[in-house]
Amino acid sequence: MDIQEALLTRRTIHDYRPDPIADGAIERALQAAIRAPNHKLTNPWRFTRVGPQLRPKLTELGVELKCAKKDEVKPEYREYLREKYGNPAALVVVSQVLDDDPFRRREDYAATACAIENFCLSLWGEKIGSKWSTGSMTRHPSTYEMLGIDADEEEIIAFVWAGHPKEVPDPPRDPLEKVVRTTP
Repeated sequence: MDIQEALLTRRTIHDYRPDPIADGAIERALQAAIRAPNHKLTNPWRFTRVGPQLRPKLTELGVELKCAKKDEVKPEYREYLREKYGNPAALVVVSQVLDDDPFRRREDYAATACAIENFCLSLWGEKIGSKWSTGSMTRHPSTYEMLGIDADEEEIIAFVWAGHPKEVPDPPRDPLEKVVRTTP
């Protein structure tokens, strides 16, 4: 897949087949990620590959946090959430090293976001879908503890789920004339 095709066809994937990801695909995506634009070469990104022992614990935390927002939770909903969080073949947690300077911290967030996009595009080039997820699980103190991330030093900015898509959605985008300005 050439770069233009990858850029124009990559989508956020919500449903995954249970197939494993080919050996080396995550490593290649991580290599692409760390080539992202990075002002002052601060390399602010950190990637945590979630292994098979921790994955069920994070899944249960996600289920509990999601269910805590509802008055009544049916067992089917809990199972749906377990499938949603547990099914994608891989989970990579992306965090940003926190700089004391607010401007540098903002630049580093942008660089880390670019690294996430590079990661997702690299996977897509191998026909592996991904989803950049945020939410209560990415901010919960138990998540930091389970992953061994010091919240005073790093901030989790993404859970990136990856796997083979069941389907590829095609959400609408605004036309260029609505989002592009041209000056004289």
